[in-house]
Amino acid sequence: MHPIEHLRYVARAQGADPASLVEETAHALGSLHLDSAGLVVACRRIVERHPFNGPLLWLCSSVTTSSEPFEAVWELAAEIRADRTGAELAAALPDGATVATIGYPDVVAQGLVRRGDVRVLALDVGHTATGFVRHLERYDVEYEPVDAGAAGSVTRFADVVLVEALAVDSDRAVVPLGSSTIAAAASVWKTPVWLVAGVGRRLPSPMIDSMVEQIEAFGADRDPWDLDVEVISTTLFTDVVGPHGGVPMGPPAIVPECQVAHELLPKKR
Repeated sequence: MHPIEHLRYVARAQGADPASLVEETAHALGSLHLDSAGLVVACRRIVERHPFNGPLLWLCSSVTTSSEPFEAVWELAAEIRADRTGAELAAALPDGATVATIGYPDVVAQGLVRRGDVRVLALDVGHTATGFVRHLERYDVEYEPVDAGAAGSVTRFADVVLVEALAVDSDRAVVPLGSSTIAAAASVWKTPVWLVAGVGRRLPSPMIDSMVEQIEAFGADRDPWDLDVEVISTTLFTDVVGPHGGVPMGPPAIVPECQVAHELLPKKR
């Protein structure tokens, strides 16, 4: 496939997990030899089509702010491919734990499959967990699909609630829709809530600001609950699990992984 067509394919892609989109984008960009302006335009178009994909914004920001962008892009692709967050999650979970999830958290899925001895209460919003439970079944992980309306009961009896970050700074996390419900319910029962933040999810605050503004703009034109993402306070999480292990939630746990590439952020209305 020609690199330009490859980029168009990535821009149109829907439903792919963030890490896969990063790898596809990295390979497409790495096959081009654009000037700086052309590279920024290509990255901006990708980010515009996937505005809440933290790892994709991390990749494009890192590339466009690098002095050697076409070397950096391959290094970044290798970094996300080698992400150890799933392995660190598997190591951190208690033996035989019952965990609650929402939707299809792809990095969380890697950890649960590695662990194998957990029971997963898979809360579903709009059938988003269908592929997730099929994945667990394929690897013989015990699971039970549960309607999101039962979030209160599920979080009461779970040992830990796992929420996957699409993007996060020290104050806010962009997460799949429904995450606020299970995180808030868990806080009532004092159930630990872990934010699982793989490579490329920790972003500078201006980038999270941009995502929040876009979510609010979308919400002005349609019902906010029709979106598949939401923004919640990091105070709802007790811990963060990333490529270097698990730590208590707090500013030291959320150090940005890239610089701000202002050229990629949409202009304020």
